[in-house]
Amino acid sequence: MGPDPFQLFDEWFALARASEPNDANAMALATAGADGQPHVRMVLLKGHGPDGFVFYTNEESAKGDQLGENQRAALLFHWKSLRRQVRIEGPVESAPAGEADSYFASRSRDSQLGAWASDQSRPLESRAHFEARYEEMKHRFEGGDVPRPGHWGGYRVIPERIEFWTDRPHRLHERRLFTRAPDGGWYEGLLYP
Repeated sequence: MGPDPFQLFDEWFALARASEPNDANAMALATAGADGQPHVRMVLLKGHGPDGFVFYTNEESAKGDQLGENQRAALLFHWKSLRRQVRIEGPVESAPAGEADSYFASRSRDSQLGAWASDQSRPLESRAHFEARYEEMKHRFEGGDVPRPGHWGGYRVIPERIEFWTDRPHRLHERRLFTRAPDGGWYEGLLYP
């Protein structure tokens, strides 16, 4: 059996969950729209495995627009407590609606209501306006479940490249690169620091 970057990721992620003071699942997400302008922001990893790395968002947000124009992305985990990074690059697909429904149902009610109240990434005239919309959603869904909005869903980054970076003294870092082979397996190699 060939190298398995997902097993290595699971090992590193378990260490990060034990050592990072906050949000070991935080990752930088880089996207670019049709104009090629790169954009980066922090999101939270909500699922992962051999099929990819999943996050959820408003599909009408800036990142959703960019992913609609260019279905490729890059992720970066930086675990400062471990002095390690993982870089992931590849195409992006929508997560199945059932998975999005399940994850949305697991969120706090306030987060669910916020997903309805927010026109994520769009101009906001005042904080008071957003808070009023949030209160409207509280009343709208009072006494019942909050369903997943139609504009809210998940994305899966399907890795073609995964790099595991380890800090070493004197900037002599270790960089292990896994590249997806045509048969779906993985090639493993090293990069200069």
